[in-house]
Amino acid sequence: MCSALIVAILLSANAMADTIDATKPYDMIIKVSDQAFSRLSAEQDTIKGDPEHLKVVVEEELMPHVNYRYAALKLLGPNLKGAKREDVMEFINAFRAYLATSYAQVLTQYTGQEVKFGPEPKIDDKTSIIGVKVTIMDSPRPNINLEFKLRKDKKTGEWKAFDMIAEGISLLSSKQSEWNTKIRQEGILSVADELEQLAKAPIRFEGSGK
Repeated sequence: MCSALIVAILLSANAMADTIDATKPYDMIIKVSDQAFSRLSAEQDTIKGDPEHLKVVVEEELMPHVNYRYAALKLLGPNLKGAKREDVMEFINAFRAYLATSYAQVLTQYTGQEVKFGPEPKIDDKTSIIGVKVTIMDSPRPNINLEFKLRKDKKTGEWKAFDMIAEGISLLSSKQSEWNTKIRQEGILSVADELEQLAKAPIRFEGSGK
């Protein structure tokens, strides 16, 4: 359940991109969240009729704010040593497609829960990675405590999300543990092929035949 809400926090509306200053990560997360929930609420009828529309929403709104390349390289970690550049690029592209489909799937669970943000993190000229804490108010169930990890691009000064920590568990680290053994045994391209297949999975609402 929490994954849907996690993803929704990171969404934004490209049509209103000029109102979002990516050099101010805390303000960016808040504005992105507000705009995302507005679009998801407005398009619920379309989404219910065609769950695949969530892939469109994710591509247009979420992926521009996710540093999937950095995340993919961190996930590969020591497996980068000696790897062919073209294999690494194929993995990055497959990982991006996998993320987009995964985010679209979990967004089927969005039901308009309230989101509260923690205090703004302190940032100075040397800061390159920060965490923004978020609490999902999911009453009557327990609240969900999250932290989004964002990284600053040294050239542009803009921030993008690359990881999420839910109740102390890093999404990136958990996926790294899940795939590292297979990468070592079967190679980067084998996992890239698997990710591409997962990315093609249709979007379905839980408990429905769609």
